[in-house]
Amino acid sequence: MEVTVETEITCPHCGESFPLQVDTSQREQYLIEDCSVCCRPISLTIRCRPGEIESVSEAEG
Repeated sequence: MEVTVETEITCPHCGESFPLQVDTSQREQYLIEDCSVCCRPISLTIRCRPGEIESVSEAEG
């Protein structure tokens, strides 16, 4: 089973989408990813099970 899964993220700042590789071996992750288009930081909460992304949301904060 592949634990790294690719998902598409939409930047809340510029509205552009870009791919993000997620390690699904951790059930819940909080990370800051820079937009590959406008370079502004995006705080994300990602919930997973091995091999599957359950949800990706912008972290409150």
